[in-house]
Amino acid sequence: MKGESHPFEPFLPSGAKLLMLGTFPPSEKRWSMRFYYPNFMNDMWRIVGLHFFGDKNHFVMDDEKRFRLDELVPFLHDKGIALYDTCTKIVRTKNTASDKDLQVVEETDIVAMLRRLSQCQAVVTAGQLATTIACRQLGVSEPRVGEWSDFGLDGRRLRLYRMPSSSRAYPLALEKKTEYYQRVFDYIETH
Repeated sequence: MKGESHPFEPFLPSGAKLLMLGTFPPSEKRWSMRFYYPNFMNDMWRIVGLHFFGDKNHFVMDDEKRFRLDELVPFLHDKGIALYDTCTKIVRTKNTASDKDLQVVEETDIVAMLRRLSQCQAVVTAGQLATTIACRQLGVSEPRVGEWSDFGLDGRRLRLYRMPSSSRAYPLALEKKTEYYQRVFDYIETH
């Protein structure tokens, strides 16, 4: 089956302690930059800004409706945050990035990715489809939103955190979403 291939290479900084997995990027017409969570209306980089800098607009260039990629990439390297998605190839049944409108053609090999990230201690999934795929591949039960499940890989103990979607379609205030994400960010900062 034909499908749309993932437009980005996995972002896997050496020494990464956290792997964040979404489902698949939106179509290119929705991008404000060529990087993960590229839709200016998605709140992921506002959540990160609010948690780490106390400013939801820390990575935002409002005058241009895009994010400060030149600051974001070094920050992610410094904090040890890796990024990719649970799907490497999909078909959009409608022209959206909503999980319900994606037909999965090829899943990412999450175990292989974690083996490349030997210092990774936690995985975050954002959204239901990403959580379902990751839990199936990692052999863990699906945690509730804001919670985690422990799992083992090659003698390591890791956590899989299920976080709320950063999409504004997910009905939760930015501050509340940030409270959820704080749990995993605090965990990787202290371990």
